[in-house]
Amino acid sequence: MAGVRGQGRKFDVDSALDKAMFAFWEHGYEGTSVSMLTGAMGINPPSLYSAFGGKEGLFFAAVDRYLATRGDFMARAFAEEPQAAKLISRLLYDAAVHYTDDSCPGGCLIISSAVGVTDANKGIADRLRDMRNANVALLSERISENIADGILPPSWEPVDIAELIGVIIQGMSQRARDGATRGQLERVADRTLASLGPTDA
Repeated sequence: MAGVRGQGRKFDVDSALDKAMFAFWEHGYEGTSVSMLTGAMGINPPSLYSAFGGKEGLFFAAVDRYLATRGDFMARAFAEEPQAAKLISRLLYDAAVHYTDDSCPGGCLIISSAVGVTDANKGIADRLRDMRNANVALLSERISENIADGILPPSWEPVDIAELIGVIIQGMSQRARDGATRGQLERVADRTLASLGPTDA
């Protein structure tokens, strides 16, 4: 992405967003101040407001950056795995890898950055909630399609299974932040997949 002018010079937006992303990821939306952000990004407050419109605008720009980089594994899995059983397996094992990556704060930015917020920032939490719910709904739709196509048996209840996987993945994110290892989360994935039962229609 091209640089944005600020402080009499241009700053690299992608690099700045990476730094903001890590700050929000580590401290959460409300725990990350504008001064923390400008310090991490190496810019002054007027440059931040000029480029992103403010803290909230910067936050969602950082969320977009996350989804295009470190958090892109989920969108890629949905795009590349038409069969729901394989998709679920990939989501679980990829989450185990990405959420325990020691080069980042751990877990998922979209899951952890606005778990508890004041009423003034409820809109932030709501937007992230909608992103998470959209993935659960998309998985439910994929399961329904596979049942209709005869790929999965009717015993695979789409809404219940999608909800289960959503709960497991969100739990994996928190456990990774609490210190769970990749191996431990992969064993969670093993047990989750075993609990789903036969995949043959």
